[in-house]
Amino acid sequence: MLNNKEKVDGFYFEYDSEHSFYECRGRIMYDDEHDEMPEPELWRAAHKLKKILKNKGFECEVEHSEKGWVYVTVLNK
Repeated sequence: MLNNKEKVDGFYFEYDSEHSFYECRGRIMYDDEHDEMPEPELWRAAHKLKKILKNKGFECEVEHSEKGWVYVTVLNK
């Protein structure tokens, strides 16, 4: 069963059932090429959430987009 909200390392990931992913927004950071990237702590927390969900039987992938957003997409519900 998927919870509506998961807290990992102080970050709150909210579940979006329409898109089957958990999302959390952190600080906007930039890599050496000045491309946006998620803050490292949030990225690690997303991978911990992926592992937590895997232990519950869910296959997931971690992605990020602009403006500090990180997503943990549930591939099988």
